[in-house]
Amino acid sequence: MFTPSYHDGVIQHLITDVSEDDFNVAVGGQVEIIGWLYQYYNTEPKDRAFKKKKYLESDIPAVTQLFTPDWIVKYMVENSLGRYWIDVLQAKEDPRSSREIAEDFGWQYFMPEAEQSDQISVQTNADSLSQADIEDVTLIDAAMGSGHILIYAFEVFMQIYEREGYSRRDAAKLIVQKNIYGLDIDTRAFQLAYFSLMMKARGANRRFLTLDIRPNVFDVPESGELTSADFQELLQSEDEAKQLDYLLDQFRYGNEYGSLIQLDKSVDWSMITRISNQELDEGQLSLSSIVLTESQDKLREICAVGKILSRQFTIGAMNPPYMGSGKMDSILGKYVKKHFPNSKSDLFAVFMERLRSLTDTNGYYAMITQHAWMFLSSFEKLRSVLKADTLINMAHLGTRAFEEIGGEVVQSTTFVFKHQTIANYIGTYERLVNFDSQQKKEQAYLAAVKNTDVDYLYRTNQANFAKIPGMPIAYWASANLIHDFEVGTRMDELVDAKVGLQTGDNSKFLRIWYEVDNKKISFRSVNLSESVKSQKKWFPCNKGGAYRKWFGNYDYVINWKNDGHEIKNFNWPNGKQRSVVRNPSYYFREAITWSDITSGSFSLRYREPGSIHDHKGMSAFSKDHELLIMILAILNTPVGDHIFKILNPTVSLEVGNFKSFPVIKNKTIEDKSFNISRKLVQYCKEDWNTFETSWDFTSHPLLTHIADDNLSHCRSPVG
Repeated sequence: MFTPSYHDGVIQHLITDVSEDDFNVAVGGQVEIIGWLYQYYNTEPKDRAFKKKKYLESDIPAVTQLFTPDWIVKYMVENSLGRYWIDVLQAKEDPRSSREIAEDFGWQYFMPEAEQSDQISVQTNADSLSQADIEDVTLIDAAMGSGHILIYAFEVFMQIYEREGYSRRDAAKLIVQKNIYGLDIDTRAFQLAYFSLMMKARGANRRFLTLDIRPNVFDVPESGELTSADFQELLQSEDEAKQLDYLLDQFRYGNEYGSLIQLDKSVDWSMITRISNQELDEGQLSLSSIVLTESQDKLREICAVGKILSRQFTIGAMNPPYMGSGKMDSILGKYVKKHFPNSKSDLFAVFMERLRSLTDTNGYYAMITQHAWMFLSSFEKLRSVLKADTLINMAHLGTRAFEEIGGEVVQSTTFVFKHQTIANYIGTYERLVNFDSQQKKEQAYLAAVKNTDVDYLYRTNQANFAKIPGMPIAYWASANLIHDFEVGTRMDELVDAKVGLQTGDNSKFLRIWYEVDNKKISFRSVNLSESVKSQKKWFPCNKGGAYRKWFGNYDYVINWKNDGHEIKNFNWPNGKQRSVVRNPSYYFREAITWSDITSGSFSLRYREPGSIHDHKGMSAFSKDHELLIMILAILNTPVGDHIFKILNPTVSLEVGNFKSFPVIKNKTIEDKSFNISRKLVQYCKEDWNTFETSWDFTSHPLLTHIADDNLSHCRSPVG
């Protein structure tokens, strides 16, 4: 990695291009520079892995490693560990407010809670908190990377220890021995975290490196082919062999499962410790004794990590790995589906469940994740689990929370839960989605800490989320809108929203309409029977398309000859059907439709009879034409867009979100809406047909202003 020259190469650039403070332990620079260097080291492996359909075990560290911005680390630690210790101090009758205590510690990212009712403000566990000792407070990062979160937690622990009367030297030893824990599957990340913690402790205690103290951070081991038979001469009973086999089996794929390993059965750790440390009989060195010694070394690692994964911690804080279920290999995918069915869609959500289970009752857990879990139907079961806890604070970041990730696809949120149900608790939410850079988001958050009257800070009871179908974390929904969800008629009681056809290979079955012979296209079939009678091969296909309201996006045709015979019989080499023919009874019917993907406002269109809708052209159907046109009027308003963004502000509006839309019935408004919507549909239809890309195009509108005696010259054939 480094060249030997201090005048050229990496070392020279580190010396000349990087600020001295970035290396200064006193100002937190050490972990920053280590983290960024490690992320840079992973850039090429990550780029290679992203091109693969499935990630190999060796790809996981690179593709899931993302260095957490410093301010977000401070937000998570101060609002979890810091908040817990403020609870302790107040339980011990410290008269100061949480804001005053945080300011005294210098925790500028701590967000004071909203004013609560008298019943809520009384701590249900005040007695245990009043007896809390800082030496007993523990924090774990279950995917620690290079240790950024752990290092800042060390600093906060040090502040608390010093306020409790400990010397810095003694505090450094206790923090490393008792308070901080971390795990990762990446050996290099573990080594960097280990090094960072040792150097941090050395900064507070010059003799630390001579004290033979090992930080509680580990590279999650893998048992490989080990079984109890490899320890046969050290076992004393069949029960010990069964327990050992169970433990080894849990760590069989430790490099893939990492902190997700859950030990469902109790393990006699004293027995495992005895076996892993038992000295072998003295005698001649043999191959079997060497192998057994190596197996004992591996078992000691498994024992150390197993003990951590079997306990709970006061605080959990982490930036979890991100990986959709489609990218997981079969080993990891099966494990996640079996043990984490509520969150299996993405690894970050799985770790939300896992960190929750690693956190003590009444403790806090803080994370930064993608925000999809807040809204998508695939995470509704996870939201149902999380509602048993109390969402204390959330900084909803949106896009561009990480400087190195551009674009509008990756949207993030960071939050703190208390692992306890507090009825009627008023949580605090900072909506930072409209600030377009990492720096601006940080500045806006700090402004909200100082002034809670800013218009992007919200206070709400999380019980309101359950009043909205799908239970989205819609903290910015007004009381009136929540009431509308309670009393309104659900959209799925008025129309049928259906997902459409998935060909399995669009390049094979789809064409732009003018790419094929018009004589082979049936533009006017209104049901499956007519499509067969037409004996045509191609039929209009509603594939969603670009942003457009009211009417349009008639671009594609699909091969549906003989009632879709080719598509229905399009199979994989193993004989399994590759295409998915959904809801064919709705094909060719009139509908209102919207595109699956949108990065801006949602736009809906009227679709005339005659098309087959695919899975990108989401559609809703009714035999009542006026109802469809009236609903189109409601949904294409700013209010409709606002409600859809509450139900699902991601770039994909799902059928389930559409079904949940509340409709308040009012005959006068419905009649007026229908008349306006009907005219807008007609105007946009005329606009669409003025372009040659429309199959109903006749002539350009400018030609209507040309005198009849000149019209023939404009239409004369070329050549």
